[in-house]
Amino acid sequence: MPLITLTSGTSFTADAGISILDAAAKAGVSMPYSCKTGRCSTCKCRVISGKSNALHDETGLSVAEKTDGWILGCVRSPESDLLLEAEDLGTIALPAAKTFPCRINTIEKLTPDVLRVMLRLPPSADFKFIAGQYIDVLGPEGLRRSYSLANGSFTHNQLELHVKAVEGGAMSQYWFNQAKPNDLLRLNGPLGTFFLRETTGLDVVFMATGTGFAPIKAMLEGLHVQQMQDKPRSLTILWGARTEKDLYYNLADIQGEYTFLPVLSRAGHEWAGARGHVQQVLVSRMPNLSNAAVYACGSATMIDSAKLLLDEAGLPKNRFYSDAFVCSASL
Repeated sequence: MPLITLTSGTSFTADAGISILDAAAKAGVSMPYSCKTGRCSTCKCRVISGKSNALHDETGLSVAEKTDGWILGCVRSPESDLLLEAEDLGTIALPAAKTFPCRINTIEKLTPDVLRVMLRLPPSADFKFIAGQYIDVLGPEGLRRSYSLANGSFTHNQLELHVKAVEGGAMSQYWFNQAKPNDLLRLNGPLGTFFLRETTGLDVVFMATGTGFAPIKAMLEGLHVQQMQDKPRSLTILWGARTEKDLYYNLADIQGEYTFLPVLSRAGHEWAGARGHVQQVLVSRMPNLSNAAVYACGSATMIDSAKLLLDEAGLPKNRFYSDAFVCSASL
């Protein structure tokens, strides 16, 4: 049975044919992950020694990354003992993912292509999550799609989703043309490891594109109730969108002290704010990132670009946390 050792100092064994990520979970070791399908790169780790085989395509890695020895723990299985450049989550205990029935409580159209959906769970539902995690919604005809939770706590047994229309998407067809209050669905979760780590004394930066703002909103709500001694030194929010109307949420509704920088990529001449891409604006506004921790959520293109750019700008490698939205393999 192969032994897997992480540079964080943690070791665990793996059964034949299962992924590194699943082997870690079975051993009670929590490693960062998101999609679990090889399409994002949250579970990326580098092989220092040993061999592994790919259970599925690693589309979340570039050719250069593969050449440099990087693999995705969610779709790699060990062939021998492995030493991996990788971190675990230490003492952070992830809530167990469970399947619950739920009903649509309300549906609100925030923009022509963004919905705010409130799901209502049974009064007896023992649902626990960490602000920033996501759930899978199990819809009609076996549809299953992932959505970040936009609320920081399980208030009134409801969960908030921000749903973006996807052209040709079967689940989008349901949400925008068929869904109605009281529809019965199921959900599985919580899932993922996109949530706040230690923030005390740091310059915390949230970057989002589109509905990647949903988990940022959840984490902001969590930060607001932190004890004063645990709060970050500063808090900056960059939210990227095409036009001003695509900024679908009023941040004035979120309590706390922070700097908000909306960034538009297709702004008209009347827009006086920042233009371009959020990661470029961040580097131009905060050239010294040595004391920063960045939490980025949104398009895979933004996440990949931000990793490279912020690394070059001096952001410590272990302080970039991300959740890349990847399209379902089957829309």
